[in-house]
Amino acid sequence: MSADKEQLPDTKPRWRIPNHWEWLSLAEVGDIITGNTPLTKEADNYGAHIPFVKPPELTDRGVRSAADSLSEKGIKSARLVPKGAVLVSCIGGLGKTGLAKVAVAFNQQINAVVFDARVVPEFGFYYAQTLKPWLYEVSSATTLPIVNKAKFQRAPFPLAPIAEQHRIVAEIEKQFSRLDEAVVNLKRVKANLKRYKASVLKGAVEGKLTEEWRKQHPNVEPASKLLERILAERRTRWKGRGKYQEPAEPNTSNLPALPQGWTWATAAQLTPADRPCAYGVLQPGDHIEAGVPLVRVGDINDGRVDQSELKRIAPKIAARYPRTRLQGSEVVISLVGAIGRTAVIPQSLKGANTARAVGVISLTSEVSSHWVEIWFRNPAKVAELKAKSHEVARKTLNLEDVRDASVAIPPDKEQHQIVAEVERRLSVIEELEAAVEANLTRAGRLRQAILQRAFIGEL
Repeated sequence: MSADKEQLPDTKPRWRIPNHWEWLSLAEVGDIITGNTPLTKEADNYGAHIPFVKPPELTDRGVRSAADSLSEKGIKSARLVPKGAVLVSCIGGLGKTGLAKVAVAFNQQINAVVFDARVVPEFGFYYAQTLKPWLYEVSSATTLPIVNKAKFQRAPFPLAPIAEQHRIVAEIEKQFSRLDEAVVNLKRVKANLKRYKASVLKGAVEGKLTEEWRKQHPNVEPASKLLERILAERRTRWKGRGKYQEPAEPNTSNLPALPQGWTWATAAQLTPADRPCAYGVLQPGDHIEAGVPLVRVGDINDGRVDQSELKRIAPKIAARYPRTRLQGSEVVISLVGAIGRTAVIPQSLKGANTARAVGVISLTSEVSSHWVEIWFRNPAKVAELKAKSHEVARKTLNLEDVRDASVAIPPDKEQHQIVAEVERRLSVIEELEAAVEANLTRAGRLRQAILQRAFIGEL
């Protein structure tokens, strides 16, 4: 036996099936075809004649179209399969499937099965959705998992009588239809929750959440007085070099009217003079288990820092960036890639630092960090900052745009009232979102359970 032959997986039964079924290999029940890609440098290979399928377009559903299509010329150097062929991704994300609803071509990351007359195409398609564990088990041990045609064609296949296949397909589709309807409803709820979350933030920054509160507290100190104190304290505490410079004031010419008692400021006006908005660590180096925690863009979302996978860097590197050495209560904002993600730094991260792509807004104690974070998180502000970003290798927001960003300041007591109201409402939304996600995960498991029952002959 050749070395190549020895490396091929045996076609072994995957589980117990009815006695009148039979385990065969895919190669015994159909033709296996590996895709290819016509030369992309020859533009006339591509047109609108035949869909050219790639793994992202395999979503365990029927395939009728693709982002790219081949011309009549391109078809001559492609590999086509007819309607009813089953497509399976075998490089990278293994086990994605699609059922060709029209004739299609496909790239080299995909193997196709054109079943013979003994197999109902839909039966083969639904069975292929159970193959992912088997594919990963036999894949090449590389960074990019690969199952070549030689291995793929040895995949076990449970051949049932044709009439029984039709009954199984009908039952799968009946149960999947109900499940899909439930998933659609869950996704609709998820979208509605996202919209409601945005409306809560919008209501917060427009003062609508505290309209009744203001009516009941007409004599609170206006925020203009609060801002005067902040700026006076800023001047008094100045110990830097040279003459003290006043921070930029907001340009209010195009800003909306504010609720009674509110005032406009810039982020720079709300920061201590010795701790202006700053960038973080430029070159953090390798992860060091006992090092200084480093907050990156991916760790920031929805007002919080996810501490589960924080990178840690050498203390001597972190020490080079004292302006972004975190004390707790700072507002951080992502400046590169996913513009406008925000969070308030918890006290548990005191002493940590931030990556270069993260801006740090160190606020005076007179202003609620949580209020300022809500202000920057609201969808209108995020859109404004994204519009000011520029494209380098990725979208990038200048720190000056954060310093000069306008911030509406409510009276001190109202800030805390708004924060409490937002947290109350968003906590309810988060609980509902968690329940929706749990049910979506459950739906995925139910889908596999239905397939498992189908192919052991119990459906």
